[in-house]
Amino acid sequence: MNAGLTSFVLSPGKWVETTSAIGIFVKGGRYGGTYAHKDIAFEFCSAISPIFKLYLIKEFQRLKDEEQKQLGWDIRRNLTKINYRIHTDAIKANLIP
Repeated sequence: MNAGLTSFVLSPGKWVETTSAIGIFVKGGRYGGTYAHKDIAFEFCSAISPIFKLYLIKEFQRLKDEEQKQLGWDIRRNLTKINYRIHTDAIKANLIP
């Protein structure tokens, strides 16, 4: 009801208290501050800056592509290793003395 007033201030502590927010923590005193789950923080930053949101999306895509390249290499390496053992065992078993 007070949101339209110029004197209205909504602190993170008051927000957590009134909404029973989960994932946001307010800690007072030395080394205190407002801490949030990374998903909440990313969404907050994305709402403030569209440039940040685009950067976040691009960086996520880059990391997933890099992960896929590394995973693809590892899978091929493991398949080759397994197939090598199968082939050598088949040769040993079927080799004419």
